[in-house]
Amino acid sequence: MTSAEIAKMMDISAVQAQSTLEDISDVCALAKEFRVAAVFCLPAHVPYMRACLGADTDVKLASVSGFPGGAETTRIKVETAKELVSFGCDEVDMVNNIAWLKAGDKARYVGDVRGVVEAAANRPVKVILECHWLTDEEIIRACEWCAEAGASWVKTGTGWAPTGATVERCALMKRTVGDRCGVKAAGGVRTLETLLAMYNAGTRRFGIGVKTARSILDELAGQRG
Repeated sequence: MTSAEIAKMMDISAVQAQSTLEDISDVCALAKEFRVAAVFCLPAHVPYMRACLGADTDVKLASVSGFPGGAETTRIKVETAKELVSFGCDEVDMVNNIAWLKAGDKARYVGDVRGVVEAAANRPVKVILECHWLTDEEIIRACEWCAEAGASWVKTGTGWAPTGATVERCALMKRTVGDRCGVKAAGGVRTLETLLAMYNAGTRRFGIGVKTARSILDELAGQRG
């Protein structure tokens, strides 16, 4: 793969509680330099990120719903997704409801995901499973239900839990969803070596903070310089 191909699989973000407007500006500058797939910020800052991107439409604008806990009501998640669409977001990453997943409450869980999918109005929705808190069986259950609900992607984590993406988790998710959904790794993608191992396990999008993204992209540029 070329460095441009790898960059096009990166979603770079400033979605921590302590993320500043300066961090968001840095994300957009890095995105423009390397032509990444998408940029993410927390919902209140989407208009600011849109302004930072300016007329650039090649880099997708994205944000989150139900982040980071996932236990907002479905109505709140849906309304958030609708507002993000109104702000011009091209993609929405939502956090699943872990309690409903663990309880085996399929109707509520699927309805939660489907509601956001419908509110996103044909824009890709990635469902964040927060795998740190799940068993392998629960990861499989979540992947099956997300695919049934119409999600475009399943995602390992928010980056807020103690752990997130591992090669093993990515491989398990890919085996479960097959070609029905894409797999996105986030929370733990800190080196180029790890990114490539996850790619080989079937991952095709990578959620990465701006500082780590800069390190990986600079490493790629150096290798090909």
